[in-house]
Amino acid sequence: MAWVFSLSAECGTEQSQAEQFAEHFRNITWTIDNGIESPCQADVFADLEGNWWCRVCPSGLSQIGIDAPESAYLMTELGILLYQRLRSAPAFRYGIVGVEVDEFRTYSELIDDGTVASLPGIVVDRYIWQLLGSPSALRNFATGYFWKPYEGEVYKPLVTSSELKNKMSELLMAA
Repeated sequence: MAWVFSLSAECGTEQSQAEQFAEHFRNITWTIDNGIESPCQADVFADLEGNWWCRVCPSGLSQIGIDAPESAYLMTELGILLYQRLRSAPAFRYGIVGVEVDEFRTYSELIDDGTVASLPGIVVDRYIWQLLGSPSALRNFATGYFWKPYEGEVYKPLVTSSELKNKMSELLMAA
């Protein structure tokens, strides 16, 4: 199973809005610190509520998640570049960068969820920000948008290393 690093943005009820958003990221290629060129692929899809999403995936990254400190670094670098480009993107309602963030919340879940302002990297439009009660935890991102600043990607050795998992299990069983 592939673990996809992407920017996922919900663009509303019109497919054309998601298509315009996707076009903003197509044909973009970044050269990251390790020298790899990372072209972006963008596709659109509808969720269960009939809202349209755009998923922007830079290539040249791990497909198994964050398996080493270097992959966390490179994903964070590309995350920053995605957020920089997002500032000038066509209209969208909300979005986030990370591993496996597709459809991380439907629109109704987002509005009903009281924890939105605690999601690092979440970007919401002014209307949603106001619906959420104008949370002070969200700061200006771009004209008409607010966000909880991105904190980057994190390497967790206990999640990826079977050797460390075994040592941790031994420690827990000895307690």
